[in-house]
Amino acid sequence: MLRIHVSGMDLSKVRMATRPDALWETVLSFHRLRDRRASAVFGKWRTETRPRLNGETRLLAALVPPRGYFPDFLTPSREGSEPHGFDAGMEALRDTPAERLHAELGLLRADRRESARPLSLGGRHGGHSGRGVRSGGVRPAGGRPGDGRPVPPVRLDALSEGRTEPLGRLITTLRGYHRAAVEPYWPHIQASVEADRAVRGRALLDGGADELLASLPSMIRWRAPVLEADYPVDRELHLDGRGLLLQPSFFCRSTPVVYRNSKLTPVLVYPVTHSAAPVFAEPGPGPWLGRLLGNTRSTVLQAIGTGCTTSELARRAGVSLASASQHACVLREAGLVRTLRHGSSVLHTLTPLGGSLLRGGAPLALS
Repeated sequence: MLRIHVSGMDLSKVRMATRPDALWETVLSFHRLRDRRASAVFGKWRTETRPRLNGETRLLAALVPPRGYFPDFLTPSREGSEPHGFDAGMEALRDTPAERLHAELGLLRADRRESARPLSLGGRHGGHSGRGVRSGGVRPAGGRPGDGRPVPPVRLDALSEGRTEPLGRLITTLRGYHRAAVEPYWPHIQASVEADRAVRGRALLDGGADELLASLPSMIRWRAPVLEADYPVDRELHLDGRGLLLQPSFFCRSTPVVYRNSKLTPVLVYPVTHSAAPVFAEPGPGPWLGRLLGNTRSTVLQAIGTGCTTSELARRAGVSLASASQHACVLREAGLVRTLRHGSSVLHTLTPLGGSLLRGGAPLALS
């Protein structure tokens, strides 16, 4: 279990990230690429992504094992609520001090040696020793997703020495992987994170930071003054007046993630709530198309804007509560609206397709 100790000062400094973090999404997506679970959400993405990869997984598999620790320097953060964009994150990674590369890659090697130890008589695996862990899939680490072959250690040895060339190779590899696996789906990632932010923002307005923490997904529990979360190992994190950045993530799954180094800016990366429908599936032609046309439904779509409850939607669009609910249902079936539950009500937000329709077909910008 992860236990984050939140003082009164920390509570006043809890904040929401303003958008998805490109580096976190890139690294966590590599976990999802090797994980066969949650196929309803990630199955189509995996099928489309794997053919586009050109050897990037070999180096990434050396740095990001399917289970356990991966180096903190792969996901650089900064003060405030604005995550790095991908290019800025790459520059931050390029500026990583050599001593930090050496220290964190040393932790990675030590963690892998411990994970490789055979099961003890008590049945406890070395990879689950009580140290801080950032968790991914369940299969053995390998050179390619799922094949179990190790990557030659010389790659990490050179990187650990802080040499310019291997660090540049890592950045080139991350760029290639991000371009193939994350960038084509960024509008969907952005829309999912925006939907989560709308729910958290509503909670913050309703009851302040306490309500915000209490509204987080079910694997996270606010028991003041401690924020508890399901986690692969036992971990105590003291914020010490620094506050906490809440970072919703599309590719995070099942359990949240924090930095191993407790001296870094405290960040809690947690999974967004996915709808039952496949996220990356484009809506096909069907009976909803004829129902979609009309002034009232167009007004309803515009009224949803940055997010609203059904009651607010009825008021904005000037229709009855039952009519607003019906129109929202049709728009959701058409793939134009996403609906998440917030307490006793539901919150409607636009999908990338819905936003693009209101903008006359213009796509969402890649941040």
